Amino acid sequence: MGNLFGTDGVRGIANSELTPELAFSLGRAATYLFGREYRRPVFVIGRDTRISGQMLEAALDAGICSAGGQAINAGVIPTPAVAYLARKLSAQAGVVISASHNPYPDNGIKFFAGTGYKLPDAREEELENIVLAEKDILPRPIEDHVGIIQNRHELIADYIDYALTTVKTKFNKLKIVVDCANGAAYEVAPAILKRLGAEVIVMNNQPTGVNINLGCGSTHLGGLQKAVIDHGADIGIGHDGDADRCLAVDELGQIVDGDQIMTICALDLMKDGRLPAKTLVSTVMSNIGLHQAIKQAGGQVVVTPVGDRAVLETMLTHGYGLGGEQSGHIIFSEYSTTGDGVVTALQLISALVKSGKKLSELAAAMTRFPQVLFNVRIKSKDGWDENANIAAAIKTAEAELGEMGRVLVRPSGTEPLIRVMAEGPELPQLERLVEQIAVIIRQELEG
Repeated sequence: MGNLFGTDGVRGIANSELTPELAFSLGRAATYLFGREYRRPVFVIGRDTRISGQMLEAALDAGICSAGGQAINAGVIPTPAVAYLARKLSAQAGVVISASHNPYPDNGIKFFAGTGYKLPDAREEELENIVLAEKDILPRPIEDHVGIIQNRHELIADYIDYALTTVKTKFNKLKIVVDCANGAAYEVAPAILKRLGAEVIVMNNQPTGVNINLGCGSTHLGGLQKAVIDHGADIGIGHDGDADRCLAVDELGQIVDGDQIMTICALDLMKDGRLPAKTLVSTVMSNIGLHQAIKQAGGQVVVTPVGDRAVLETMLTHGYGLGGEQSGHIIFSEYSTTGDGVVTALQLISALVKSGKKLSELAAAMTRFPQVLFNVRIKSKDGWDENANIAAAIKTAEAELGEMGRVLVRPSGTEPLIRVMAEGPELPQLERLVEQIAVIIRQELEG
């Protein structure tokens, strides 16, 4: 597998790599796949604000209808809303047309099962095999068996109502700046915060089709930081293009990243006795300060490989309630089956209200240790993890840092690179250790 589906669906430059023909084929293949179990499988489809979204939606709809399925177009709506609506409407699948935080020329198509969870790899592989078959031999129903399309943007209200149920606090005394990234959150995020009583200053909520993520949102927080200071706000929330994640800015204009958000929310849940097994799930990229803060509070952190799939799999296997990534892609399993930036923002703001403190005070519960990351470009990654000299260099660095730091060395999944990361209290020390390891890697792998 790997010709079509990557780590987060099918991605590419719209109308060049991700073509309407491919979208059509994906719609046919998915309808055939789910149609083996249901006579007229139902698909809930949502998209972000990219100019190519309508083109791909139309092609996907046509593919679904040509195979006898039913497409419910929810319009521009957050990714997690599609997952929620697929469950609520008892659909067979949800489909999101988005490239998340990528620039507007890119787009993507990813599928959720009717349960709201992303399709497992095996199911994606079935889809891929059907799409890549030499000849399309799938059924083409006629007469009243041809598929149908419903345009139902009013379903956005169902998601808004649901998101509101995830918090019990009101935000009446708060001034909140929300940066919608000119993306899928531009309707729902301001509406929800206003209904909870907050004074809301809205940024980047006028999508043009080409301005999604453009110098704004969770990947460009400078404008949000300035707005929080200028307006004297209590908190700023920055979403990405499809609103499946968020980052925050405190009242001082300082960034509060995903690790800090998870720490704040985990401590709040632990205080209420609502964090299963007092456990937070994070990836290997999370800051060591997160580990120390949770441990000091009497909890534990379970570490997974990079990626929300690994986080969610661990959460489901062991019944954990909270997990996520430094990027702000955070899953509250009590409320969501996938990362949900809107729900994450609500949980963070709720914790802020309940604490009676400033966000900067809550964020200070986690000391963010310096990190140094260096990419070593080499001819081949083969055998790097079995090289005795590289292993010795890593072990030496780990011994020097001790419990106050860590070293992470891993290959890039897509490039001839070895990534060397060190984390600890002293930046000069980290830079020296990373360089020492990088030198050994070059010597050993360049020959």
